[in-house]
Amino acid sequence: MEKACRTLVVGAGITGLATAAALAERGDHDVLVVEGDDQIGGYCKTVKKDGFVWDYSGHFFHFKHPEIEAWLRQRMPGQQVRTVEKKSFIDFKGAKIDFPFQKNIHQLPKDDFVDCLHDLYFARTGGATAGGEASFEAMLYARFGRGIAERFLIPYNEKLYACDLGTLDKDAMGRFFPHADLTDIIRNMKVANNASYNASFTYPEGGAIEYVNALASAVRPEAIALSERLLEVDLEGKIARTDKRTIRYERLVSSAPFHKLLALAHVQHEPSDFSWNKVLVFNLGFDRKGPKDVHWMYYPDRNVSFYRVGFYDNIFETDRLSLYVELGYAKDAYVDVASARARVLEDLVKVGLVTDQKLVAEHSVVMDPAYVHITKRSTAEYERIARDLRAAKAWSVGRYGAWTYCSIEDNIVEARQLVASWS
Repeated sequence: MEKACRTLVVGAGITGLATAAALAERGDHDVLVVEGDDQIGGYCKTVKKDGFVWDYSGHFFHFKHPEIEAWLRQRMPGQQVRTVEKKSFIDFKGAKIDFPFQKNIHQLPKDDFVDCLHDLYFARTGGATAGGEASFEAMLYARFGRGIAERFLIPYNEKLYACDLGTLDKDAMGRFFPHADLTDIIRNMKVANNASYNASFTYPEGGAIEYVNALASAVRPEAIALSERLLEVDLEGKIARTDKRTIRYERLVSSAPFHKLLALAHVQHEPSDFSWNKVLVFNLGFDRKGPKDVHWMYYPDRNVSFYRVGFYDNIFETDRLSLYVELGYAKDAYVDVASARARVLEDLVKVGLVTDQKLVAEHSVVMDPAYVHITKRSTAEYERIARDLRAAKAWSVGRYGAWTYCSIEDNIVEARQLVASWS
């Protein structure tokens, strides 16, 4: 069986659907989206179970472009969307510290505060040059000092990324890292200003999938092929082969993980240039309410299995505790879900999030890849190979396709800009 289309899109997640929607908006319907899974959404799928609404992980939306948010909401009739002012904290030795840690060291016990302030002062006055650090780890030490780095920034990010932070690029988190200078930190002791890129967020009552459905609504249903797995790409011949057919295309847009596209297209590369972590997510529903007035809690303690917990119930103020719990693993690590579940339930009690509530519903998923490891080598290799792909009318885009750290809105913006460039 053979199919021909002008634009072949690989992946029916946010980026792939945003690309197809942008094409449709300008009247170009000669597009086919192929998706190996039997549902759209990618990592923005939503699970509904026993009255609980969970995503594969916490996907909360932070819009900088009101026209994009308005476009999506117009395609979500009858859906309640709540705008929430974020409340996030760090569990430090059992105390609740405002996030970000580096701007709230004055809330620490006195000895910890003095150590952090002392090391911060001498780090920032000792000749450190912002931007000149060799790695993410070096940046943390140089800009914040040993006290802040070793109490939160290093242990937390080691749990998240599950790798040696010395291998990551200093800008591995880009604009999402909450930088602060000495003046900001001192000023925050008197007048709190913990605003970040996601100081407020929106979330629909039906879960993140509602935003995905809004994108899909702009695409003709017959243009989305589910349960169709890409097997091979001939970049020179502009031919893709799936497990169902052969597809001839004029241009290819892929949101698949970059290393997977390279393997399918037989592009020479060094696999070790591209690394990532896995994240095991437990969605847990309990019979009664737990802590209020919190949306995220961060856990730098290496003796606690998870690095972050999110509270769905505090978004819509429901009466049953509804959590997502995240654990980071190295990309080659074996994930023993049953053992991790038992440990998570113990740790939730240990840190005081769960007392005598009864677990009544649950779901788990392993996200692989979850966070890509952005290194000097991965950035250089992506840019080099992406140039060759573009010359062959192929674009690798999105969080995993472009091997980057970005927001969901960034994916929509990128897709729209790409389509607009095809004049």
